[in-house]
Amino acid sequence: MLLNLRLRDFVIVDELGIDFSAGFTTLTGETGAGKSILLDALALATGGRADSTVVREGCSRADIVASFRANGPTEAWLAERSLEGDPGIVMLRRVIEADGRSRALINGHPATATLLRELGDRLVEVHGQHASQTLLRPEGQRALLDAFAGCDAEARELADAWTRWRQVSRELELAQSGHRELEQERERLEWEAAELERLRPIPGEWGSLGDEQKRLAHAASLLEGASGAAEVLSGSDESVARSLAQLLTRLRPLASIDTRLAEATELLDSASIQIGEAASALSGYAQRVDLDPERLAIAEQRIGALFDLARRLRLAPDALPGRLDDVRARLAQIDEARDVEGLRRRESEAADRYAQRAQKLSVLRKQAAARLASAVGERLAELGMSGGRLDIVFEAGTPGAGGSDRIDFRVAAHPGAATRPLARVASGGELSRISLAISVLAAQANPVGTLIFDEADAGVGGAVADAIGRLMRALGADRQVLCVTHLAQVAARAHHHLRVSKEG
Repeated sequence: MLLNLRLRDFVIVDELGIDFSAGFTTLTGETGAGKSILLDALALATGGRADSTVVREGCSRADIVASFRANGPTEAWLAERSLEGDPGIVMLRRVIEADGRSRALINGHPATATLLRELGDRLVEVHGQHASQTLLRPEGQRALLDAFAGCDAEARELADAWTRWRQVSRELELAQSGHRELEQERERLEWEAAELERLRPIPGEWGSLGDEQKRLAHAASLLEGASGAAEVLSGSDESVARSLAQLLTRLRPLASIDTRLAEATELLDSASIQIGEAASALSGYAQRVDLDPERLAIAEQRIGALFDLARRLRLAPDALPGRLDDVRARLAQIDEARDVEGLRRRESEAADRYAQRAQKLSVLRKQAAARLASAVGERLAELGMSGGRLDIVFEAGTPGAGGSDRIDFRVAAHPGAATRPLARVASGGELSRISLAISVLAAQANPVGTLIFDEADAGVGGAVADAIGRLMRALGADRQVLCVTHLAQVAARAHHHLRVSKEG
């Protein structure tokens, strides 16, 4: 669950820290007070897209930190990726610079926005005020059903199987058509492989060569500078070391007379030791400076060869070592693509895998659909739509990443009425209540510890608003629920109440 949220220089917020509790919490306040700012900040902390507009005017960066209590599966996820922090706690931080760049950290470890988003999906689920519009789209209906069924993992496996099937199918089409592009690509990659094998660039070589070339090119200046500095420090009658020794010879007797001179004398003693060590280090360095014109020529020749190949391949020079592995892998793929019979076999296997996963997911969806329809009917009665019901209709559709099911949510808003597609039968208020009922049920099926409802109660009031408040409170019995609302009936049911206001 969300423990606290800290903001600095975010949109209109100078600095803000909020602690959150378990149970049902409402956030209320006038329109424009900043309720959405808090949710936007939390969305960024959990991997949302960032840009410079969130940085408070006149500031160099915005800083967002969100701390959560982590359960066992989340801690295991963190451990697998070496992102552990304090036991039982996960801290997400997002820093957005004024130039639009951003940094993400998980428990103080640098992380990508993708990792942050993946972790955020395990911690927070948001049901927004536009969920009812999502519900009108077939893909939105399918996603809500999958969430209720708890088969998100199966849906991802199906999408991966679809991607693989399409990839193999495209390779087969190219092979069957004798596509010249593959041959041209092969010729180009074979040339690249030959050039890379000839040079054999080593990881880290570009940087070390640059350092070596710079050092060898300036060897004479380095030698002269180090030797001259050592001479000034201790190598002549007028050196710093000799002058300091003479000064100490005069001061030590005086310090025995007046102890107030002792501190200055001790500092000069320390300086004398350090000057001696510095002179010794400089002399040693001067003896080791390598004046080797031949080695300099070799280094510069190697730098030129690497740079020339990198320019022709349109790569950064330090990316050359990894390019050879990529080239070899792609050549292997092209060789496979030329094997038409092998590709036909692989395409058939990929199609079978997709069909099996689609069938499995379809069964899970149909089983969940009956439960969801029944539960929605009960919730609609609580929300002032007694006799309303939901039918979830399955039809065969075109195979795709989401399967072959074409899913249609049909509703009857009144007793005895025939069910019809949502877009054709539901009024705005009815659609809001249907969407809320389904969102609550989907949330109950989701193991995420923090649920956020952003004005999901829009368009209702009276007894229905009171029923929504009771639903949210019941949901908060075993989950943290945060709800942005303008309804007093909803706020009155909360375990905790945060009022958001804007000053100045």
